[in-house]
Amino acid sequence: MGFGLAFQNIIKGQWVRPSLLVLHAMLILTSGAVLWPFFSIAPPEQSDPPRLLFLVAEDPNNYEAHRMIPPFARRLEKSEGWSTTVIQGRGDLNAFEFPGLEAALAKADLLVIFFRRAALRPAQMNAIKNYLAEGKPLVGIRTANHAFSVHHQAAAQGFVDWWDFVPDYLGHKNAGYGKLEDGTAVTPEPGAEAHPILKGVKPLVWQSKGSLYRVLPLLDEKAVVLLQGSDGKDKQPVAWTRSSRHGGRIFYTSLGYPDDFSQPPFQTLLRNGLSWAMGK
Repeated sequence: MGFGLAFQNIIKGQWVRPSLLVLHAMLILTSGAVLWPFFSIAPPEQSDPPRLLFLVAEDPNNYEAHRMIPPFARRLEKSEGWSTTVIQGRGDLNAFEFPGLEAALAKADLLVIFFRRAALRPAQMNAIKNYLAEGKPLVGIRTANHAFSVHHQAAAQGFVDWWDFVPDYLGHKNAGYGKLEDGTAVTPEPGAEAHPILKGVKPLVWQSKGSLYRVLPLLDEKAVVLLQGSDGKDKQPVAWTRSSRHGGRIFYTSLGYPDDFSQPPFQTLLRNGLSWAMGK
């Protein structure tokens, strides 16, 4: 029986003595014939989807992040195949907590912050600091520019604030905001149109109903401004990227007014910003 016939018999479920297979294989190999591989190669294992952790708060001054982010995260799971977790904080802002933060952050590939003026217990604050110190990526949305800047009242006993988070990681200082009725006219920064975060953002010129955040001057000379905003009286960057001193990618946008989440350009901008931060 030839080797090819022996292999056919194996495929048909017929038993052939292993010694015959080895003998025929040796004869064919020594004769210089080329064998077609008869073994199968397992397909490469598919990597796990990236895990995104969103931290939000229900706060009358936090632009309904607790309502805007969950459906946005679900859309990302369907459109991008990403794994998302949304944790809504609880408690008074000067004594705040995110249930399950430490465990979720240990598994996260990207941290997204959309809350304001929260003091956390040292264990939770240190978990965030350690995550960032490892050079992992961060995305900040709107009120992230005063995420841990506790105001009007001191942090409660057993809780800590972190005012340096904004200059150290977002690369600017919170200098207030314009009037809501003026809104924000969004335009691309000249020369930034080809940036991957702006890919597919259409139209690139659009109107946000949210007030303009004042962030100038940016503290990082290497920050890459992507979008500018104007309220008719002032002009400020409203989206930019930078790298932390630990090498982590950071994307921040001061956009994120509730109506923005229904606007295609903002939806694409935020999705692209998340993707860019993760190096996708």
